[in-house]
Amino acid sequence: MDTRTREDFSVTAQTVRSLINQVEIAVSAAIDRTLPEAAGADPVVRPSEHADFQSNAALALAKRVRTRPIDLAAAVADALRADGSTTVADVAVSGPGFLNLTLADTTVWTQIAARLADLRLGIGRLEQGRRTVIDYSGPNIAKEMHVGHLRTTIIGDALARVLGFLGAEVIRQNHLGDWGTQFGMLIQYLDEHPDAAWHSDDLAPGTSAVSALDGLYRAARKEFDADPGFADRARARVVALQAGDEGTLDRWRQIVAESEVAFRQIYDRLGVLLEPSDSAGESFYNDRLPDVIGELTTAGIAQDSEGALVVLSQEVTGPDGDPATLMVRKSDGGYGYDTTDLATIRYRIRDLHADRLLYVVDARQALHFQLVFETARRAGWLTDGVEVAHVAFGTVLGPDGRPFKTRAGDTVKLTDLLDAATGKARATVAEKDHALTDDDLDHIAEAAGIGAVKYADLSTSRTKDYVFDIDRMVSFDGNTGVYLQYAHTRIQSILRKAGDMATTVDSALPLHRAERALAFQLDAFGDALAEVARLLEPHRLCNYLYELARAFTDFYEACPVLQADPPTRANRLALCHLTARTLSQGLDLLGIAAPERM
Repeated sequence: MDTRTREDFSVTAQTVRSLINQVEIAVSAAIDRTLPEAAGADPVVRPSEHADFQSNAALALAKRVRTRPIDLAAAVADALRADGSTTVADVAVSGPGFLNLTLADTTVWTQIAARLADLRLGIGRLEQGRRTVIDYSGPNIAKEMHVGHLRTTIIGDALARVLGFLGAEVIRQNHLGDWGTQFGMLIQYLDEHPDAAWHSDDLAPGTSAVSALDGLYRAARKEFDADPGFADRARARVVALQAGDEGTLDRWRQIVAESEVAFRQIYDRLGVLLEPSDSAGESFYNDRLPDVIGELTTAGIAQDSEGALVVLSQEVTGPDGDPATLMVRKSDGGYGYDTTDLATIRYRIRDLHADRLLYVVDARQALHFQLVFETARRAGWLTDGVEVAHVAFGTVLGPDGRPFKTRAGDTVKLTDLLDAATGKARATVAEKDHALTDDDLDHIAEAAGIGAVKYADLSTSRTKDYVFDIDRMVSFDGNTGVYLQYAHTRIQSILRKAGDMATTVDSALPLHRAERALAFQLDAFGDALAEVARLLEPHRLCNYLYELARAFTDFYEACPVLQADPPTRANRLALCHLTARTLSQGLDLLGIAAPERM
C-alpha cells in the first residue's frame, strides 16, 4: 500500500518552541524554585487580554501549601524577575493571584527569525510514528460523482494532509462501491445492447465514460423493473460475476477502469491526494467476508434470525426497546455493507497495522458505525490500542435550506457544481482592475473557484449543514477562500516590489502593537494544526488562517513596509515573508492553491 503524499515536507534539526511554551518553561522554573514540593506542577499559562499571557498556577497551588494565592503569586513573580531570563520582560500580580506576563520584544523578534529559518515554520511532528487509515470519498463505480461526495472527499483529504504534515503515516482508503447486484444488471444490459457507447474512445470529446455508464445503468434498471425475463438474466449474471466467470469479470474490470479514469479527473481538479492505488472497494473484501462470518459465529457474537445472521447490540436499543441489529448475512446468503465494513476494520487493523482508523462518512450513518465498532470490539479486532472514529459531517443545502438539488429535483453533479463555481470566480476576478491574459484569467479562476468550494465546506464545522452559495463563496470580502488567496497575492506583490529577498531580523528593535499582534498570530500556527489533529475539525485551521489574514491587514495599514527605513524595513519584510509562507502552507494543508497573482 503506497502511503506517500505528494508534498515533500522537509525535516529540520529542531522544532521551534512556541512563545507560550517558552513562557510555560519560565513559569515552571520559577514555581520549582519557589515551591520545590510542587515541582513539575502545571504552570496553567493561557493567552490574556490584559498581557501577552496569564498564569493561574498560584490559585491551584495555594491550597496545597496553605497560603493565600496572591502571596504565592507574588513569590513566583519575584522568582521570575530574579531569574534574569530574557523571555519575560514584565510580570505583574492581579486579582486574587493571577500572573500577567509580557514578553520581551527581543523574544518575539527572535521567534520570528527562528520560524523563518525553519523549512517547516517551526511546526513539530506531533503525530510521528502513528499509522492512520483514513476512509474517504467512496464513489460508486459506473455512477457520476455528485454533491453528496463533496464533503467526504474534501474533509478526508484535508485531514490526510494535516495529519501527514504532523508526522503520521497516513494510509488513504477509497472504499469504492464496485460490487453487487447492480453490476449484473448493467453488464447484462451491455451484452444485450452491443451498440451502446460507453468506452471513452467511443464517446464525443467532453463526455465521460462514467456519465455514459450512469445513463445506461438507469436504462438497465428500467428494463429490469419492466421485463421479468431480463430481470432473471440479470440475476444470473450476478451469480456469474460472484462465481468468477471470466467474461463477466472482464467486462466488470473495464467498467471499473473507465470509472476510475473519470474519478481521477475530478480528483485532479480538486487537488485531492487520492490515487488509484488507494482504492480498495467492496470487491477487495469479497473473499474475506466468509472468514468474518466464521469468526463472529465461532465467538458466539452472530446468531440466527429467521434464516439471516445478525449481531444484536449490547449497547444500543431501538425505539421498541429491542437491541439494535447489525445484519451480517442475509437470509438468501448474500452480504451487505454491514459485513463489508466489518471486513474493512478487521483488515485495516490486522493487515495494515493501523493505530488510528478514521471513517469520513456523513452523519446519517452514525448508528451503523456505532454498531460496527461495537461488533469489532466484541470480536477482539478493535482493541484499546487502536483509536477509531466516525468523522461525521452534515449536509450541503441549497438556498431553500433543503438538500442541494437541481431545479428539476435531480442530484447535482460534482463537475457541474465545480464548473459553476469557476465560472462565477472568473467573472468576479475579471471585474477587478488587472493586466491578466485570458489564459492567466482562466488559470486563476480555476484556482479561485475550486478553492472557494473547498474553503466554504472546510470553514464550516463539519458536524453542521451549510448552504451552497456561490456568490458568497467567491467574494473577496469575509471569511472565504478567495479572501485568503487574495491576501497571499497582496503579500507576494509587496515582496516583489521590495526586490530584496533577504530576511535579516534585528531583534533589538521595539515592536509596534500591530507587529506584535501579527507575530503572536503567526506563532499560533502549530497550535491550530494540533487542534485539527486532536478534534478532526479542519474549520479550526480555516479560522486560524482568516484571523492571520486580518492581522496582516491591520499590520500593513499601521506599519509602512516598503517606505520604512532600515532596519525596520527588513524586520517588516520578514513578517511579510513569514505570513506569506504560513498562509501558503495552511492553504496547502486544506488542499487549496495559493496563487502568486490574482
